[in-house]
Amino acid sequence: MSSSNIFIGEVIGTAVLILLGGGVVAAVSLKKSKARNAGWLAITFGWGFAVMTAVYMTTSLSGAHLNPAVTLGIAITDGTWSKVPVYVAGQMVGAMIGAALVVVVYYGQFMAHLTDPEIVSDVDDKPIEGPHGGTKAGPVLGIFSTGPEIRVAWQNLATEIIGTAVLVLAVLTQGLNAEGKGLSTLGALITAFVVVGIGLSLGGPTGYAINPARDLGPRIVHALLPLPNKGKSDWGYAWIPVLGPLTGGALAAGIYELAFT
Repeated sequence: MSSSNIFIGEVIGTAVLILLGGGVVAAVSLKKSKARNAGWLAITFGWGFAVMTAVYMTTSLSGAHLNPAVTLGIAITDGTWSKVPVYVAGQMVGAMIGAALVVVVYYGQFMAHLTDPEIVSDVDDKPIEGPHGGTKAGPVLGIFSTGPEIRVAWQNLATEIIGTAVLVLAVLTQGLNAEGKGLSTLGALITAFVVVGIGLSLGGPTGYAINPARDLGPRIVHALLPLPNKGKSDWGYAWIPVLGPLTGGALAAGIYELAFT
């Protein structure tokens, strides 16, 4: 695979991943959305279908890693590191594009939600109750990136490590394509359901980033967007959905080398 194909494939694939994955969170979260309050099951299956669509769309171009943790796991197992920066660059650019497209699709809903009289703010941008029971706009960050329900750093980090290790080990064991750089056709489908399973079983504590680009790219977009009452981007937590998945990817590669080769 050429560097240009890898970069283009990862940009397109990761953009589609975030567009569909972030899109389902926006659909469930924002006022004036037909899918509002559809629940966690809709979100987890939405992310699973996002993975499946993005992988099938771009696997012929780049192998459709779409995740620096997957790229790291594959690099550790096959010893090929020269293309890692190209993969990660494409993933980050694609994640930011995808997050921006979510705002385009749901712009009216963002404005309706963020300018509602029930949405109030304080000087610290902390979530507080509105005058009629509504909550401040800070939780809109969840459309772009993840955050813990209970902020315990070691537990949040461990959750991301464990969830990503399951994902990357599934990728490595489902069978890579002929060039060994991405998922096979059947592996892509199975891994999409693995993502659903991770969300249902392990996603409750942190929102299961399991992908540094998926979290960091959209968080940057959230920080840059001139949306009213959007709240802060929670940079104090941002290292966990980056370090945790990378550690989980490396752990999965180690397990694969010890147990499966």
